[in-house]
Amino acid sequence: MADPTDSSRSGADKRHHRSGRESLIELVVIVVTALALALLIQTLLVKPFRIPSESMVPTLEVGQRVLVNRVEGRWGSPERFDVVVFKPPSNAATNSCAVSNGDEYLPGKVYRDESGDNLLGDKMPCPKGASGQHTENFIKRVIGMPGDRLKIVKGHAYVNGKMLNEPFVNPASSCDEPDTFSSDCTFSLEITIPPDSYYMLGDNRNASADSRYWGPVPAKNIVGEAFATYWPPSRIGGL
Repeated sequence: MADPTDSSRSGADKRHHRSGRESLIELVVIVVTALALALLIQTLLVKPFRIPSESMVPTLEVGQRVLVNRVEGRWGSPERFDVVVFKPPSNAATNSCAVSNGDEYLPGKVYRDESGDNLLGDKMPCPKGASGQHTENFIKRVIGMPGDRLKIVKGHAYVNGKMLNEPFVNPASSCDEPDTFSSDCTFSLEITIPPDSYYMLGDNRNASADSRYWGPVPAKNIVGEAFATYWPPSRIGGL
């Protein structure tokens, strides 16, 4: 005669097996859902970003990590002095301007000196970037807005004829050199920033590859505004 306890044990084993399988399925669903939500958040809402260079010292150090508001990048407009993450024009790969300085910027205006050297054109902030985007994301500060007239003197930005108050600029990199053509800190020929474009400069002015060299950034290239830093713990806070 069959032992009745055998069937009860068999039923219990089946329920236990089914319960274990359901728990595994539930765990997989939770993990997949969490990953999907994390990907959605990074794609549409907030993106972490690691500072790759010294261009934003002392505001942001190399290796520091920030959070970027992607909603603002997609549907908002940056304001002057915002710190933003963006893709620069494709010519940023060579850190060169998309036009031959003054020669192509305002046709008919004389930029060359008597010797034929393009000294005056060399001292113009790059007025135009190439089409397309560089593959890497950059982080800089918005200094020039669409339609602004802009020049750089001794590392300081002049907008519409007035020097901006920029307390965030690295004092050790303020470029207080004589206003000579050989100085990389002075681009004293004024340009006008194109519509729907922004001029981005690093806070560490003499250690930053920025709009001075490769031009304005179209609004569509902006990923978002960096609004907080979360690493290292000693620097947790807003920007």
